[in-house]
Amino acid sequence: MGVLTIGVFSSLVGSMDLDFAVRLAQAAINKGHTVNFWLSSNATTIAKDKQKEFKDYNYLDKTLRALIEKGLAVVSCEACNQARGIHKEDMIAGINRASMDWYLAKAAQSDRVIHIGVE
Repeated sequence: MGVLTIGVFSSLVGSMDLDFAVRLAQAAINKGHTVNFWLSSNATTIAKDKQKEFKDYNYLDKTLRALIEKGLAVVSCEACNQARGIHKEDMIAGINRASMDWYLAKAAQSDRVIHIGVE
């Protein structure tokens, strides 16, 4: 099986980039691949713990937690988190913070890289 690195650079409200990226990671993991998942820009908001599920709103919390348990490596842009007021203690367990260097290193080591988003 291969190694896939997905970088998510979601735009503002209304973007389905994050939903697509999580579903893609889920499909890859279910097929036995190793997946690195980088969150940047507004995609970092998925890392925040204790979000409330609302009808008609995207809610990926349960899916993301299940993927982390299956081995999904999720890392959120530290600067993007700080800009959005998301502190380490506010984040879902299993999601780490790092600089863009982590993403670039994982991308260089991967068999495939998918960069999703407009930024």
